Amino acid sequence: MTEELEQDSAADGPTRPARLAIIGRPNVGKSTLFNRLAGKKLAIVNDTPGVTRDVREASSRFRGHNLTLMDTAGFENAKGEKLEARMRAQTEAAVLDADVCLFVYDAREGVTPLDRIFAEFVRKTGKPIVLVANKCESRAGDVGATEGYSLGMGDPIEVAAEHNIGMTELDDAIEMALRDVVLTEPEEVLDKSEAPVRIAIVGRPNAGKSTLINTLIGEDRLLTGPEAGVTRDSITIDFVWQGRRVQFHDTAGMRKKAKVQETLEKMSVQDTLRAIKFAQVVVLLMDATSPYDKQDLQIADLCEREGRALVIGVTKWDLVENKSEMAKALREQAARLLPQLKGVPVVMFSGLTGKSVDRLLPAIERVQIDWSAKLKTSELNDWLSEKVARHPPPAVNGRRIKPKYISQTKTRPPTFVLKCSRATKLPASYKRYLVNGLREDFDLPAVPIRFYVKADENPYHQSDRSGRQRRTPNNKRD
Repeated sequence: MTEELEQDSAADGPTRPARLAIIGRPNVGKSTLFNRLAGKKLAIVNDTPGVTRDVREASSRFRGHNLTLMDTAGFENAKGEKLEARMRAQTEAAVLDADVCLFVYDAREGVTPLDRIFAEFVRKTGKPIVLVANKCESRAGDVGATEGYSLGMGDPIEVAAEHNIGMTELDDAIEMALRDVVLTEPEEVLDKSEAPVRIAIVGRPNAGKSTLINTLIGEDRLLTGPEAGVTRDSITIDFVWQGRRVQFHDTAGMRKKAKVQETLEKMSVQDTLRAIKFAQVVVLLMDATSPYDKQDLQIADLCEREGRALVIGVTKWDLVENKSEMAKALREQAARLLPQLKGVPVVMFSGLTGKSVDRLLPAIERVQIDWSAKLKTSELNDWLSEKVARHPPPAVNGRRIKPKYISQTKTRPPTFVLKCSRATKLPASYKRYLVNGLREDFDLPAVPIRFYVKADENPYHQSDRSGRQRRTPNNKRD
C-alpha cells in the first residue's frame, strides 16, 4: 500500500516539504532548537516563559529532505478566551498539521504534569514523535532525561541546543522518523524565477496588524486579541495574489523609544526594524480613531530613511461615522505631515470585517512598481534641460551653477546622480525643486528618492602617473 502511494505521488510530480513541529511546554528551549535546526537565528530567544506566541515557519534542507520547520508556542493547560488558551489552540493546530513532532522537555526540571497532559494529546494524534530531552549539558539533567521514558514516546534524545550538544543523534532520529512519512500532496507549482514581493505590516501596538493579515490570507493564521503587544516575533506568511508570490511580515508594535525598557520588547522592536529593512513595501497601519500619532510619523520617517516604499493603511474604518469627510481629512494630513513622501496612498478599510481590504494589495502593487522604476537617461536629460531653462539655479558669489547631466544609477529606491559645476554650492532648495519635479513629471509618488549632486570632471585637472599635476593652458606656473 505504501509503495502504491509513493508511486502515485511520484506521478503527480514533486511533493510538498515535510512539516516538522517543535512542541513542548513553555521555556524548554524550543526556539533555541528551532534556530539550531534552521541554521540561523530567526526566533527570539529569552529566558522569559512564553516568548513565542505565533507559529513561526522556516524552510530547510535536511539530509536530502525538504523541510518546513515550525516553532510553536509553549503548551499551557488553559481554556476559554484567555491569551494562553488561544496560544494553546494554535499549538494544537500545528501538531495536527505536522508530519513529525519534536516533543521537547527540560531535562533539568524533569517531566512535569503539564508535559504528561500535552504528551497524551500528542500520542492520540498518531503522529511520528521524536522525544527530545533538552538542556543536558551537565549532570543536572541526567535524572530528568531518564524520566522521559515515562511519556510513552520512545527513547529520549539527550541534547543541549544552546551548546550544540547531541545534534548528530537528533538528526539521525529525525531522519528515521521522516522515513515513515508518506507525502501524497503535490507541491504547489509557482513561478519561483521572480522573487516574492516582501510587505512589512508595521504600526503601534494593537493597531490590528495580525487581524489584517488574517483577513488578507483568509485564515486565522496569526494570534490576535484585544491585548496590546500580542505579536512579539516578526512572522513571515507566504501568500499568492493574482499569480504573484507575496510575503507578509507581521511585526511587533512599536512604541515610543523612551517607553521601551524591557529586554524582550527591545528584541521585538529590533526584529521589526529588520523586517522594515528587508521589505520592499511597508504598510503603516494606523487606527482610524487616533490617526497620525507622533509615533506613526516617526515610523513613516524611518521607512523613508531606509528607502522603503510606503502605503498608509487606516483600519477600524467601521468605527468612523462621517467616512467621506474623514477620508478627505486623512489625505490632506498625509500631504501636510509627510512632505518627504508626497503622494503616499492612504487606504481605508476594516481589517476585522474585511470591508474594502481588497483595495490594499492593488495600492501596494502600484507603489512597488514605482519603487522599481527605471527611467531612460535621454528622457531624464531632456527633462533636466527643460527644468533648468524654466528655473535656473541661483548664482552664488556672482558665479553661475551649470547642471549638465543626470542619470539614474539604481532602483529600489530610485537613485539619481546630477553632474554640475560647483556641485557643493548647489542650494538644498534647488535640489528639492528637482526632486519634486521628478515625482510629478515621472509619476513617482510615495517612494523615497535618493538624489546626489557630484562635480563635473574637469578635463584640464588631471594627474599623470607619478601623481604630479600636469601643466595645461589653465594651469601655468606662477
